[in-house]
Amino acid sequence: MALLSFLFPPKPKSATAAKERLQIIIARERTHRAGPDFLPALHRELIEVISKYTKVNADDIKISLDRQGNLEVLDVNVVLPDN
Repeated sequence: MALLSFLFPPKPKSATAAKERLQIIIARERTHRAGPDFLPALHRELIEVISKYTKVNADDIKISLDRQGNLEVLDVNVVLPDN
C-alpha cells in the first residue's frame, strides 16, 4: 500500500488548495505594498471555483481587505442561491 500511495499521492482538497493560495497572495501583498492590487484577480478566481459547484452571480461575491492597526482582515461574503 505504501508503494501505491507513493506512486499515486492523494490529490489535495480544493478548500486546502484555496486556503494555501490565499495565504500566498496575502503574504506577497504584504511584501509588495506598491504592487498591483490582487483583489480583482482573487474575485475572478473565486467566481470560477464557486461556479464549479453551484450557480452563483458575480455580484453576489463581495471581497474586502480591512486594515486594523497592524492586522489585515480579508472578508469574503458569498450569497448562495436557495435550492
